[in-house]
Amino acid sequence: MEIRSTTVAAPEIDADAIVIGVLSDRPLSGSAAQIDAASGGLLKRLVDRQELSAKPYDVTLLHTATGIKAPLVAVVGLGPADKFDRATLFRAASAASRALAAKARSQVAFYLDDLGQAALVEQGVAGAVVGCQGQDLYREKKARFAPTTIHWASNNLAAIETGRVLGEGINLTRRLVNEPPQEVYPESFAARAADVAKQFGLSIDVWDQAKLEAERCGSLLAVAKGSARPPRLVILEHRGGRAGDAPLALVGKGVTFDSGGLSLKPSDGMLTMKCDMAGAATVLGAMQTIARLRLPVNVIGLCGLVENMPSGTAMKLGDVLHARSGRTIEVQNTDAEGRLVLADVLNVALDRKPARIVDLATLTGACVVALGTDVAGLMSNDQPWCDTVARVSRELGEPTWQLPMFADHRLTDYRELINCPIADIRNVGEGRWGGAITAAKFLEEFVGTTPWVHMDIAGPAFFDKPKSWLDGGGSGMFVRTLVELAKGS
Repeated sequence: MEIRSTTVAAPEIDADAIVIGVLSDRPLSGSAAQIDAASGGLLKRLVDRQELSAKPYDVTLLHTATGIKAPLVAVVGLGPADKFDRATLFRAASAASRALAAKARSQVAFYLDDLGQAALVEQGVAGAVVGCQGQDLYREKKARFAPTTIHWASNNLAAIETGRVLGEGINLTRRLVNEPPQEVYPESFAARAADVAKQFGLSIDVWDQAKLEAERCGSLLAVAKGSARPPRLVILEHRGGRAGDAPLALVGKGVTFDSGGLSLKPSDGMLTMKCDMAGAATVLGAMQTIARLRLPVNVIGLCGLVENMPSGTAMKLGDVLHARSGRTIEVQNTDAEGRLVLADVLNVALDRKPARIVDLATLTGACVVALGTDVAGLMSNDQPWCDTVARVSRELGEPTWQLPMFADHRLTDYRELINCPIADIRNVGEGRWGGAITAAKFLEEFVGTTPWVHMDIAGPAFFDKPKSWLDGGGSGMFVRTLVELAKGS
C-alpha cells in the first residue's frame, strides 16, 4: 500500500472514496465545508436532520453526491472540538479506513483537516494504515481490502512517512498475535525477529536452549519443559544514540501458546491463548518502528519465548526453580507462567545497564477483572517513570491506570503475599486477592533499583469482538506508546 501527499481540493480529487471529518459542536469547516458547498448544502441538511453523526468514530457513507468527483464520501465523527487530539484522529482515521475496506477500492483520499501539524498527521496516517487490515488471514473470502493508494491531504511528507512506518509496525504486532499457534511458536517468532533485524538494521542475538541453560535461565526453561517446542530469548538492539548512553529496555512476554500447563485451563479460557505472546509482539513492532524511524536513542528489546504445555516433562506444582538472578521460586500454579519467563528476561535486561525498563505482558485475568478489557494496568517501583508512561499512553488513546505497589507496612505490604517457607518466593499470592499486584510484586524482585514499569495488557491486547475503529483480534495497542517513550528517552 502506497501513501501519497495530496493538495487537490476534496471535491476535485479523482479517487474511489474520500474521507472527511465533522466536529459535533462546530459548524462545518475546511474540507467538510468544501464538500457541503460543492454538493449544494447536502452535509448541512443531513446534520440538521440528525442523519449524519458527529459522534466519535461513527462513519456515514454518502454515495454519488452531486458536485463531488469521487463516487463515495465517508464522513467520520470527531466529537467535540475541545477533545479533538492525536488519539481522536488515530481512531477516526482507522474507523473510516475500516469502513471503506469492506470493499476493494484502489484510491482513497483522507481530508481530516489536521492543518499540517506533524503529530496529528503521523497519528492520522497510522490509523488509516491500521484500520484497513483485519484478522481474516486465512479466509478464502476476505473481509477487509486495503486500498492500493492512500492520499493524505497534507504537504508534510516526513510526517506522512512516519505515520506509514508507525502503522506498519502496529500491523506487524497485530499479525503476529492473530496468527495461529502452529505458525507462531518460539523458533518461528525468533526467525521473524531475525528478518526484521536484517531488513531494518537492528542487531540481534537469539539464545537457544543450550545458551539459556548455560546462562542459568532456570525459571524460563521450566515453563518450556512441557512443550516439544524449544524456547528462545530474542535480544534486539537499536544503537541510535551516543555510545555509552544507557538504553531504554523494552521487555515482552512471549508465551506463544498457554494451555496453563498441568494447572490446565478450561477450553473457553484456552481458546484465545495464541495471544499470550502479545507483549513480545508489541516489543517487536515497536523495535521495527524505532529502527525504521532511526530515532537518535539507544533501545534494547527482549522477548522471552516459550510454549506452556502439559506433558510428562512439564514443571509440577511444588517444583522449586532457580532463576538466573539466584532467587529460588516455588511453583504453586503452572498457569502463572508469564512471570516465570519474565523473571529471567528482566535479569538479562539488567546486564545491559538500562536507564529505564518497561515490560509488557498479558499477565493476569485479575487485571481484566479490575480494569476491564480496554485498560492496561501499570505497576512500578519509580513514580516519575510511571507518571511518564501513564501520560504518554493516555495522550495517545491507549488507556492505562496505575495500581498500588505499597511497601509501607503502615498501609499494606503486598510483598508478604508471595513469601514462601521453602523458597525465596512463590509464583502466586495467597488466594484470589490482588492477583495483578502480587504478579507485579513478583516481577519487582528481578529489576533491582532500575526504574521499571510493568504493563499488564491482558485486556486491551486482544479484542474479543470488533470496535468501530478496529477489527477484533490483536489490537497492536501500546506500540505507539513505546515508540513515543523512545522518542522522549
